[in-house]
Amino acid sequence: MKICVYGKGGVGKSSLTSNLSIALARRGKRVLQIGCDPKHDSTFTLTGFLIPTIIDTLQAKDYHYEDVWPEDVIYKGYGNVDCVEAGGPPAGAGCGGYVVGETVKLLKELNAFYEYDVILFDVLGDVVCGGFAAPLNYADYCIIVTDNGFDALFAANRIAASVREKARTHPLRLAGLVGNKTGASTLQRDLIDKFVEACPFPILEVIPTIDDIRISRVKGKTLFEMADAEVVNAANPVNPLQYFCEFYLNIADQLLAKPEGVVPQEVEDRQLFRLLSDFYLSGANPQSGSPSSTKSETTNEVNNSKEDALDFLIV
Repeated sequence: MKICVYGKGGVGKSSLTSNLSIALARRGKRVLQIGCDPKHDSTFTLTGFLIPTIIDTLQAKDYHYEDVWPEDVIYKGYGNVDCVEAGGPPAGAGCGGYVVGETVKLLKELNAFYEYDVILFDVLGDVVCGGFAAPLNYADYCIIVTDNGFDALFAANRIAASVREKARTHPLRLAGLVGNKTGASTLQRDLIDKFVEACPFPILEVIPTIDDIRISRVKGKTLFEMADAEVVNAANPVNPLQYFCEFYLNIADQLLAKPEGVVPQEVEDRQLFRLLSDFYLSGANPQSGSPSSTKSETTNEVNNSKEDALDFLIV
């Protein structure tokens, strides 16, 4: 099974992908995570350092594939997850799609591409060209990661369009959407729910915002590794991090069940903008709390929506 994880930059794709890799490994699967970002930091929390990229290795070997060994490019990460970083061309030059193609070509040369039960591609930011969409050529499923904001949902809509286009010629399906950094209450997923009403596809999970995820990036550890290191005793009988690990295990279980998936139909850009902005500007708020808190929260969200709308129009 090959899975692409997409989403706007900054929504937590790499953290989600790394934790999902461990969740799949804990279900007994042999897992390879491929970072497809020139920053080459997708696997940082699995290995604890920035591993050499495939492009760097090929350049050092003058692109002689026969001189490259698996241990040159495949690194063992936490939870027995194997890790690869594709790297990227120099800034302002080259194509990300070419780099992904070279990565897959080398892994096939090393007889490694088909040895794993699950391969996850962690792909950078927005899909703005065919190069960044190249990992979809190799995938069975795509997962879209988003937060509860305008920009991330516009990116999700564009990614859905890419999946639809690739599904014309490839056996690719959208497994679903993961809401990430959504706050501690269902109140902060209302834009996600509105988007899914207009562009129907499954929501695999909605993960709340917890500071430990940010800390895990700083420490170079996954949430699973931090949870495993947590001491549980009479004085500290509950491991709260283990609770959050269940979110990723739930996503893993859904994927291993081989869902049918969908070929999404994206929403036209202007229609999506009107849909999301009107939702807040009209004062709609499906989850109601106490009158005073709801009024203040709605006011803040409306103001934020107006600012987002202005930014969108300026761009």
